[in-house]
Amino acid sequence: MATATILVCPNCDSTLERTTKKCDYCHQPVIVDSGSLVKMQDDQVKKYVKSYNQMLTDGKGTSGEMESYIAMCFLRLHQYDKALEHFDKALDESFDDAETYFMTAVALMRGKKPFLAQRADINKAVSYLETACELEEKPIYRQMLGYIKQDYFDRKYLNVSPSTDEEYARAEELGLNDDDINTLVSLLNIKES
Repeated sequence: MATATILVCPNCDSTLERTTKKCDYCHQPVIVDSGSLVKMQDDQVKKYVKSYNQMLTDGKGTSGEMESYIAMCFLRLHQYDKALEHFDKALDESFDDAETYFMTAVALMRGKKPFLAQRADINKAVSYLETACELEEKPIYRQMLGYIKQDYFDRKYLNVSPSTDEEYARAEELGLNDDDINTLVSLLNIKES
């Protein structure tokens, strides 16, 4: 994702001299992503939503970027409908950001296992993940594709190509690590039954 022109830290309200991903004062992320969000507490995420909304109103940064950051925050707060509303706006404005496609696919799961999701949401999620992989192939994107294919398609005995095993193998080839897996589990917010 391109770095927006953000002049105020969403966490501590410090004025920043330049665009940066981490505040020089509080050392918290200025721009959220899947990795930084899973480490934040709900109160902090709410503060970021408020700050990003203000920046959007003030015309700081592009609307596509700000909408994506707001959507990621709502996703972290498990407010899936609000997240999807903002992701739709973000994708209308900026359709070349792999992270936004990935996070939209996560939001489409709505905190449920793929097996329980609607087929239309599964199809959209797979499409968004494939687009994310075309833009910037990351192991976490392939791991999520494998997870959806395993839990939805394999459990319902539906054929799909590439297969679950091929998706998992590609994630491994790309360097999948424990942080990727932990981030994905946290983002999906799925409780083991």
